[in-house]
Amino acid sequence: MENLKLDGTKSTPEINFDLESGILQIKGESFPENAAKFYTPVIGWIKEYLKNSTKEMVLEFEILYFNSSTSKIFMTLFDFLEKEVKKGKKIIVNWKCDKENETAIEFGEEFKEDMDLLPFNIVFL
Repeated sequence: MENLKLDGTKSTPEINFDLESGILQIKGESFPENAAKFYTPVIGWIKEYLKNSTKEMVLEFEILYFNSSTSKIFMTLFDFLEKEVKKGKKIIVNWKCDKENETAIEFGEEFKEDMDLLPFNIVFL
């Protein structure tokens, strides 16, 4: 397995996953024409990583804007990660946002409310 690196575009975020550190960064804006098509390989990569690793995984989201289809993908991902935490995997989500970005804060709080086991932190930049 290799590091995952996708350059950001006008409508998709930059994605970096460093195997050594176990940190996945998703940064930028996310409103691809087909969110499922864009994120399916990323989620597949995450699943493969978790299947083969015992290290802690940290997901850092720094999303300035995202559309409703991206929101659904994120919720699906968080639900999957919560199930993995229940199985004993060590996973942390850091939702990074500017303290002035009320929309990003609200979405972070909504995602956090839906998580019972997955450590979900809202981090102000």
